[in-house]
Amino acid sequence: MAGYIINLDNKKSLINYIKNGVYSTKIKIPQDNIWRSQHEGTFADYITMNPGDNIFFFIKRKIYGIGELVNVGDDCKYLNFPEANLPKQYEYQEIREELLWDEGLEDSSQRWVCLFKPSPHFFKQGIDMDDVLSSNPSKFRMLRAFWKLSFIKIDDEENKALINVILRFNQKSKSNNNNIIPSLYENTHKQIRNKVETDNSYKFNIKDILLACLDKDKIRHEMAIEAALLFQLSNQHEKVTRIFGKWDYLSHQVVASPFKPIDYMDKMDVFGYSFIQGFDYTRSKFLLIEIKKDSGSKEDIEQIMKYIDWVKEEYAFGDYSMINAFLVAYDYSNEVISHGKEVGVRKYTIGRRPAYTKEWSNLKFVEYRFNRNENALDFYLIDEKSKL
Repeated sequence: MAGYIINLDNKKSLINYIKNGVYSTKIKIPQDNIWRSQHEGTFADYITMNPGDNIFFFIKRKIYGIGELVNVGDDCKYLNFPEANLPKQYEYQEIREELLWDEGLEDSSQRWVCLFKPSPHFFKQGIDMDDVLSSNPSKFRMLRAFWKLSFIKIDDEENKALINVILRFNQKSKSNNNNIIPSLYENTHKQIRNKVETDNSYKFNIKDILLACLDKDKIRHEMAIEAALLFQLSNQHEKVTRIFGKWDYLSHQVVASPFKPIDYMDKMDVFGYSFIQGFDYTRSKFLLIEIKKDSGSKEDIEQIMKYIDWVKEEYAFGDYSMINAFLVAYDYSNEVISHGKEVGVRKYTIGRRPAYTKEWSNLKFVEYRFNRNENALDFYLIDEKSKL
């Protein structure tokens, strides 16, 4: 399972969220009714949350855990009120009765909620960041890049390493001792269930995120395209999975360079992997998607090829055949496509005795368009007859 590490500013919030089994990010609502990339990015982070994923909290160098996302009704995440995806400021009294989670802030800054329970417990004693990172250095990638974000997603290996160090650190704790943070989450979850099971308008959707940055059939923000693609892949929309496939793990803005100052680190727009069926600890394939809101260029091809080389070294054990790569853009010139077919090739050797030389050329070019009938994105493989 994946994990989420959530950044808080004080222990009072920590106790409140754990007591109720609810978390909601506080965001700054734009004054001009246009979502910024950070808002769309936070929405995208919620999209890939699944029941069973773990949740941890981070406060001033220390990490507190362990929780587990749970379905309340049909899902483990919801809009905090029916029109939460609209980039506008609401008066508190307008939405008060509709809120799933009312923290008493008397504003509309909390747009999305996720629901969780202790698994097995949340411990009062947090673990210092240095102790976590030194416990299993090779497994921690995203945690090292946790900077200026509300929360981050970590993959199954990093999640397991974090659980292990938290449990070791708290192994003397028992269910009745003073090191466990109490939770009465069932009461809050029941109240939320009563609303979401009778009102479908709390369900996650991508419509208003896309409409807020729509220009005819084009999207003005790359982060909004990321969010839409993740939403449609996570919900296994057939027209999307036909092109990109089905994946057990999906994330976005995953680091793709050696450690350096965070603002200068390269990040993959969409990254994912699938397991061998029946073995949820053995990865079989990797997904890499680079997104451009405008026309694709030669430079974009060079960029994604660099990321492909990174995934080959860091995740695929030198085997390019495990990688499925896509460049998504509004359109491409024939010159760019020709360049991609020329440079989007890698020769590599696998095996020992005997060794085999193989060639990888699995970079595919995809165009997107906004579909007004479905309020979602359509995707078209360049080489198919369905191309616009």
